[in-house]
Amino acid sequence: MAASPSIVPVAVTAAVVPVLSASSDFSNLREIKKQLLLIAGLTRERGLLHSSKWSAELAFSLPALPLAELQPPPPITEEDAQDMDAYTLAKAYFDVKEYDRAAHFLHGCNSKKAYFLYMYSRYLSGEKKKDDETVDSLGPLEKGQVKNEALRELRVELSKKHQARELDGFGLYLYGVVLRKLDLVKEAIDVFVEATHVLPLHWGAWLELCNLITDKEMLKFLSLPDTWMKEFFLAHIYTELQLIEEALQKYQNLIDVGFSKSSYIVSQIAVAYHNIRDIDKALSIFNELRKQDPYRIENMDTFSNLLYVRSMKSELSYLAHNLCEIDKYRVETCCVIGNYYSLRSQHEKAALYFQRALKLNPRYLGAWTLMGHEYMEMKNTSAAIQAYRHAIEVNKRDYRAWYGLGQTYEILKMPFYCLYYYRRAHQLRPNDSRMLVALGECYEKLNQLVEAKKCYWRAYAVGDVEKMALVKLAKLHEQLTESEQAAQCYIKYIQDIYSCGEIVEHLEESTAFRYLAQYYFKCKLWDEASTCAQKCCAFNDTREEGKALLRQILQLRNQGETPSTEMPAPFFLPASLSANNTPTRRVSPLNLSSVTP
Repeated sequence: MAASPSIVPVAVTAAVVPVLSASSDFSNLREIKKQLLLIAGLTRERGLLHSSKWSAELAFSLPALPLAELQPPPPITEEDAQDMDAYTLAKAYFDVKEYDRAAHFLHGCNSKKAYFLYMYSRYLSGEKKKDDETVDSLGPLEKGQVKNEALRELRVELSKKHQARELDGFGLYLYGVVLRKLDLVKEAIDVFVEATHVLPLHWGAWLELCNLITDKEMLKFLSLPDTWMKEFFLAHIYTELQLIEEALQKYQNLIDVGFSKSSYIVSQIAVAYHNIRDIDKALSIFNELRKQDPYRIENMDTFSNLLYVRSMKSELSYLAHNLCEIDKYRVETCCVIGNYYSLRSQHEKAALYFQRALKLNPRYLGAWTLMGHEYMEMKNTSAAIQAYRHAIEVNKRDYRAWYGLGQTYEILKMPFYCLYYYRRAHQLRPNDSRMLVALGECYEKLNQLVEAKKCYWRAYAVGDVEKMALVKLAKLHEQLTESEQAAQCYIKYIQDIYSCGEIVEHLEESTAFRYLAQYYFKCKLWDEASTCAQKCCAFNDTREEGKALLRQILQLRNQGETPSTEMPAPFFLPASLSANNTPTRRVSPLNLSSVTP
């Protein structure tokens, strides 16, 4: 599948090869720093600015090198010398985004560097024209058929070079990008793997490969080079695949070997905590990162998502104003402002800023998903569906888009569609209780009650975020007249709520106490029924029922009605809930084995 690591094109000069073939361990950080500085320069010369920035930031986190150890620039070949004038002129045009002009002056150049810039200029020219046409004629929500017209020509030319083994690591990277854009995913993966073997230090190739891997099984079958760069790749892909525990372990290992000052690693750890909804930890890390790098814009949209979830209006407002001062026309800035307006319930303005973000970068995943959420708030379901579908086109691993589509079709009362999308979201986030509860509700609507029970119980087992799974399971048992199981669920729900001291919706708490009061009353357990009835009196919606039940219990006691000696009650109330220190019976613990999946 992948090229052997020993196959290194002749085009890479002998002086460069030893430095670019990264070793597999971190024992020599000085050598790693030399490699990073060299690849930062090589990528910058070819206009690969994001890869250059990543390498430079990583190099900056390592100790400075003494003058004697600084790496000299790679030697200039005869071909480089011949193309020097054309390359220098074309690079100047490239830097000011005059891509067609740059390609025109590079036509016919033979050096690898000039040839790459020639092909890359043509590719970017096609992308720019496609984006301009999309924005001008269709708008960000229209699903048009605008294509990069240069892709097929580029594929034919690069394919010939590839077959003749005339492509260096950068050429292979561009060939892979072209194949990916043409939706030739398998071929693109093979080429990117080959690129990582030939030029393991180029982060762009690893990142493109990461975007094409959909699950852990697929990752196992890749023949990747044994290099220290692989550790950064694995940490990144684990984060993308929601394998957060493995990702955090990888990042901790990288910090331990000497990358503790890397802002990239710190931001990735914050994103990982965001993905597992450890909001406090993620906020703490992002705040620390902002102190270290106050002008950083990358990942600040993720930071704004956390502030949004916590309803921290003043902090989100400050972040939005701060990023506006730094660069108001960055995608992340537009998303932060969109989140700010969304938190203020100004959904039209929020959607406008997400649209602005997509004009700047039509493939920015976060903006599509967030815009879908805004259209949902505005009850514009067709636009929401379009936005979520675009998000999935950009990244099929985005569980939020699948979940959003499920919610949209739920509003449209299309449960079979809804079930499909919730299943996809659950596959991506198997331990997220929200996906399981949504699936359970869907199964319930389709009258597949056994499946619904399994989903609700599983949601509780993995850690119910919204504390709703047990209530829904209890109501399902109630509907099926399985009174004992319903009581078990309600009591466990009340125990969980009071043990964590969480403030909950009074409606559900009162529902639980009302059911338990009636259940214990039917079982002739007057003490337990009285305790629950008194609790009902604390809520407006159950106060009258609670008082009526207490009068009935008092009347029965006065008539000499004896409490039941049977103990069908499946659990006991926490002592803190007992009114007037009424003794409660201790019975066997909760048993839901009958509905355990």
